[in-house]
Amino acid sequence: MSESSPPAPADERQPLLREMITKDDWWAIWLGALILAVAFLSVQVVSAPGEDGAAATVEATSPLKSWIVKPGSWAANPLDAFSKKGTSLVPGMLAVGAAILALFSVAQWIMGKSVPKFALGFLAVFPLALLAYLLSTQEVIKHYNLEYALWALVVGLIISNTIGTPQSWKPAVLTEFYIKTGLVLLGAEVLLAKLFALSIPGVAVAWIVTPIVLITTFIFGQKILRIASPSLNMVISADMSVCGVSAAIATGAACRAKKEELSLAIGMSLAFTVIMMVVQPALIKIFGIDDLVGGAWIGGTIDATGAVVAAGNALGERAEKVAVTVKMIQNVLIGVVAFGVALYWVAFVEKGKDGARPSAMEIWYRFPKFVLGFVAASVVFSAIAYFVPTGEVEVAAMKDMTKALRGWLFCLAFVSIGLETNFRELAVYLKGGKPLILYLCGQTLNLLLTLLMAYVMFGWLFRDYLEKMFSAGS
Repeated sequence: MSESSPPAPADERQPLLREMITKDDWWAIWLGALILAVAFLSVQVVSAPGEDGAAATVEATSPLKSWIVKPGSWAANPLDAFSKKGTSLVPGMLAVGAAILALFSVAQWIMGKSVPKFALGFLAVFPLALLAYLLSTQEVIKHYNLEYALWALVVGLIISNTIGTPQSWKPAVLTEFYIKTGLVLLGAEVLLAKLFALSIPGVAVAWIVTPIVLITTFIFGQKILRIASPSLNMVISADMSVCGVSAAIATGAACRAKKEELSLAIGMSLAFTVIMMVVQPALIKIFGIDDLVGGAWIGGTIDATGAVVAAGNALGERAEKVAVTVKMIQNVLIGVVAFGVALYWVAFVEKGKDGARPSAMEIWYRFPKFVLGFVAASVVFSAIAYFVPTGEVEVAAMKDMTKALRGWLFCLAFVSIGLETNFRELAVYLKGGKPLILYLCGQTLNLLLTLLMAYVMFGWLFRDYLEKMFSAGS
């Protein structure tokens, strides 16, 4: 995140058109849009006539799909991860690395950064992301759902806190750029028609509880715990209450959090995600909580989408569908929360000693622009899926590719977070244990309120509607 230096005065800001070609916020949109466009245009639709008067079946595929891969599963020999059914996955992984290198090199060049230095660093950082993926696909590790994000962070942390991150790697340690671009791709996965299939109950769990927990936790941190840094307080509150790392990045940009504050929030989030994805399904089974209620509870409280899928799957297919849908509805709040934080920071946190407040335009300057790409991708591909006759099939085929590429970008981001994080620098933020207390108290409130709302919406008010919906879909 940004360093502790104050924001540039208004008269020193770049014109909008120049910002659009020199800031990674905008380049995340341009790269994300290019990736989505290429992936979508590569999709080929094939219609096969049905037999005996049955309706024709429509399938979609893309020649690019085989070139966007990650390591496969392996048990004892890591080399097994580099092939699948006798076909080598190495060309696909090299293609992914080359594509990311090429795209980000163009962006670096236009933004005035050194392309050779970036390329040299990328040749070191990308193999670390590959290593993290490789560790996560080992069968025992995979069984316990210890995902690539955790391993990527650990790999980076080990290097940065032992030998130190080499200077030659740092031009490719682009945490925000990688994850912002990945979030634009994520927008195309948030299809509004599917989200609102759960109607009011899903929205209630995701959009009512989340703001309450966010605001309450922030006030608790400021008024009760008296955390010195409001930006640290906000990043932890948003990370814990909204949707983990994605929300932390967006709100961190809006409130100009320091990179150490972001690293601390993300580290706690990943640690508790691992715990919750194992403990929550177990508690749901022990106490005999209904699968729909349990799925909604998981979707509203566990941060990472991958962990939500794993935890929901442990309860069954219905719980998994509810959990994932609630989480995706919650993801929509990224943009709303980022705007709200920018507005609050400008109006209240950063007003001058004389009581003067920054201009209204400061909200626009502060707002993380990549969120616009996230929203636009969601709207555009939701419209295509809904209005185009074969749109849903085409978008699904596109998402198979962009989701895999998004995973690589997120993995690079987590490696970068680890490489940027030094425990000695974090010590000052952990003084007195206040950040941990804030997270624990906020997450406890989140768990209780979400469970209550899940019971009311999924177990009582809309129970019959949901049962009919799942029966019709089975």
